[in-house]
Amino acid sequence: MLELRYARAWGLLSIVCLALVMTATVVPADWLWPDDPSLRFDLHDKWLHGLTFFGLALWFCGQFRPSSYWRIAVGLLAFGVLIEIVQRAVSYRSAELLDLAADLAGIVAGMLLAVAGAGGWAPRFEDWLQSKLG
Repeated sequence: MLELRYARAWGLLSIVCLALVMTATVVPADWLWPDDPSLRFDLHDKWLHGLTFFGLALWFCGQFRPSSYWRIAVGLLAFGVLIEIVQRAVSYRSAELLDLAADLAGIVAGMLLAVAGAGGWAPRFEDWLQSKLG
């Protein structure tokens, strides 16, 4: 982990993010999305998977050194597999290999952006916050 003033808060927020993602992927879809046949939810679902894992990759790359990025990628992919296992276990959701592909695409895109300079954003955010708080 990078040198962070608020490491415990970042850790807690990370747990909350993962819990929210898991909850959103396990509750019945109609709790979150309207039952509108005109929406092509299959396509939206893949985009949601990709964007969610893109955001998670950037979130974690903001708190860890680049040498840990491969661990983040493996951990997030394992989290995606866990989501699919849980979705298969409930009767109102389905597990799909294409969901995992979308997760992986989001992870790769997030990692590429992190390597390009967006990684390590958490200490910069803390510095900015400290300058605003005085």
